[in-house]
Amino acid sequence: MLMTGPQSGEHLPLDEIDLFSPTSYRTVPQHHAWHTLREQAPVWRQARPGQPAFWNLTRFDDVVRLVKDTTRFSSTHGNVLDVADSGDSAGGKTMPLTDPPEHAWLRSPAIKTMSTLVVSRRTEDVRARIRTMLAPCYDGGTVDITQIMLHLPMLAVGDILGIPESVWPDIPGWTMAGIAPEDPIYSQGSNERTLRKAHHQLFAMFSEVIAARRRAPKDDLISVLVGLDYGGRKLDDQQVLLNCYSMVMGANTTTPHVAAHLILALAENPDAWRQVLDDPSLVSGCVEEALRWSTPTNHVMRRTTEDVEIRGTRIAAGDIVAAWIGSANRDAEVFADPYAFLPDRKPNKHIAFSLGAHYCIGAPAARAVLNVLVEELAAGFEQFELDGPVEHLASNFINGLTRLPVRAKLRSATS
Repeated sequence: MLMTGPQSGEHLPLDEIDLFSPTSYRTVPQHHAWHTLREQAPVWRQARPGQPAFWNLTRFDDVVRLVKDTTRFSSTHGNVLDVADSGDSAGGKTMPLTDPPEHAWLRSPAIKTMSTLVVSRRTEDVRARIRTMLAPCYDGGTVDITQIMLHLPMLAVGDILGIPESVWPDIPGWTMAGIAPEDPIYSQGSNERTLRKAHHQLFAMFSEVIAARRRAPKDDLISVLVGLDYGGRKLDDQQVLLNCYSMVMGANTTTPHVAAHLILALAENPDAWRQVLDDPSLVSGCVEEALRWSTPTNHVMRRTTEDVEIRGTRIAAGDIVAAWIGSANRDAEVFADPYAFLPDRKPNKHIAFSLGAHYCIGAPAARAVLNVLVEELAAGFEQFELDGPVEHLASNFINGLTRLPVRAKLRSATS
């Protein structure tokens, strides 16, 4: 999605706004639409010819209300607009698609496996892997940052998740095809064919690993799911499979795009990078601003369980509601100068990881790997320069890049 902000006083006609079309996110700066909706129609219903309409929340406070209220806004129908009509077949079976209290018995063991303590013990191993990953940037030529960063999640948590290292290079293609089947980079014909192939590859890999973990558990998340016992209740192979799929999708379709958008922002705002180079204490602030700035998950979807009123607008029970996290993280009532990339932004109350029961279990790992990445970038590079057109992902769900040609200028020994 283009990150261009609106001009002062600029608004779009409401009947020209389309938040659903995945392909529009390749070419349309949706921040203009979100800005218009925040100011003119913060609770807005988008009609679709021949398809059910859906509601949209764009202000920070309303988005926070939705993600925290799991009683009135349910996840079991699905959490992305692409399944708004049919519902998600994994509803009620995976962490993201389960409501409390059912949600807790799936989530709690996973949180322990992905905790800050577990991740922090592996920092130097991850650092060594990131240095190897960044090696092409040191050659002085132009590199496609998106293709490099797609491998970041597996380097950080592939072994924690339990994914065999032999398939780490394949995971980016499989997961991105599963989340953006309309994107020309990942499409393999029709959406149905692309999704079917991506799902088959992921499910086949996980099925083998699950069978192996049932025979001989290891210290990884798949083993935790296989061994989960809640008062005699256990997950069957399908439930383990669906939760493995959900976790790898969550990891591999978000963090790489935060990293790529960060470097794009630094290339376009060299003064911001100079701030970080001059003051290393801003590394964590730079990461938090990258999370706010990119907000890799554009929206989350919920279905109402009862009639709800928001800002005087009645939303009926059973209606679909999309909460636009990317819009909330640009709300001027919460973030001063929201369209500026500020590594020293304080406070920074972004909700890139959501909030409440569905707060991202991978947040500690994502923060840790992004902090190491920025430290390594600061140690090695003085400046980032764009060297060609940037291309954006065709997805209404993930704010991603598919091409980011960059030339990195090395830091001198005296810098």
